[in-house]
Amino acid sequence: MFKKAIRGIKGFWQTFSTPSKYLSLGFLTVGGFIGGVLFWGGFNTAMEATNTEQFCISCHEMRANVYEEIQPTIHFSNRSGVRAVCSDCHVPHNWTDKMARKMQASKEVWGKIFGTINTREKFLDHRLEMASREWRRFESNDSLECRNCHDEGAMDFTRQSPRAAAAHRRGLVEGDDTCITCHKGIAHELPDMAGVEGWD
Repeated sequence: MFKKAIRGIKGFWQTFSTPSKYLSLGFLTVGGFIGGVLFWGGFNTAMEATNTEQFCISCHEMRANVYEEIQPTIHFSNRSGVRAVCSDCHVPHNWTDKMARKMQASKEVWGKIFGTINTREKFLDHRLEMASREWRRFESNDSLECRNCHDEGAMDFTRQSPRAAAAHRRGLVEGDDTCITCHKGIAHELPDMAGVEGWD
């Protein structure tokens, strides 16, 4: 039995590594190129489909919690009509960082399958942990997703309140703060911060 399996593997490898007797190298090259384009197109289409708001709120956990919270904020409805969708804030735009984030987000699929936050009570119990994870991610990447839309170099401090202008100069321009340092809870309700060190 074992010898038969070894012969089968050797036979497969020989067939796989031997040049084709019937197909030209050009046909195989063009076929491989077309197959690669189709694979890449399908892969990219699937990645973009998972970046839509409809995909994000297709699960009850997101629709009934964070999606409802963002609706009254300026990121959802404002005078200019520009709306930030989930992926604008939670998925980096450049490809490498996007793929890394998608791999991290695959953990959330397990949470969906096993019902980690499938009730409001469970969601609230895990809220500080989930928010802290996102805040750490924003701090480590210098609030990259915020900067996809907001450019501190383009900020007109004269049109900001004196307090906001001073905070932006001190934290972003002169200091080493990042957007999330001051803007926690900008689009979603804050978790219960009682007992969190450094929180006023």
